[in-house]
Amino acid sequence: MPARRGERREWGGAPDAWQEPFRELEELWDRMGQLFDPGWAMTRTGVAWQPMVDLEETESAYLFEVDLPGVARDDIRVEVRGQELWITGELKEKERTGVLRRKMRRTGSFSFRGSLPGEVDADEIEANLMDGVLSVKVPKSKDSTSRRIEIK
Repeated sequence: MPARRGERREWGGAPDAWQEPFRELEELWDRMGQLFDPGWAMTRTGVAWQPMVDLEETESAYLFEVDLPGVARDDIRVEVRGQELWITGELKEKERTGVLRRKMRRTGSFSFRGSLPGEVDADEIEANLMDGVLSVKVPKSKDSTSRRIEIK
C-alpha cells in the first residue's frame, strides 16, 4: 500500500524522508566529503575552511598559489610568523532575495598555514590577487640560497 505524505510506514520510515527524497543522499555526500577532503566539510557557518594551495620552490623563492575565488582583497591577510606563512581571511556570504535551496559553495573564515622549509627574507614578500588566485612570493634569505663552491 503506498504511503501518503507525512504518514509513517510500518517499517519505521520518518515522514520527512518521504517529503525530501534526496536528503539522505546529500547527507551521505557530505559525510564522504569529510573523509576524502577535510576542507569540504567546512562549508558550515562559523567553521574555518582551508583553501587549495600549490607550493613551488625556485632557486630564489617559495611561490604559493592559493585558490580564493570571490574573496575581496581587503578580506585577506598574509603574515609570516617564525618559519610559517599564514594566510587568513573571510569569504562573505552574498545577500540573497530568494530562498536558498542548496548551499555547496564555501563561505566564512578560511585559514592556511604552511611551513617554510628554510630562512626567508620577510621584508621582501610580495602578494598579488588576480582572477581569484592569490600569489605569494616568499624570497629566500640571501644566506640560505645555495651556491656552488669551487674546490681548490
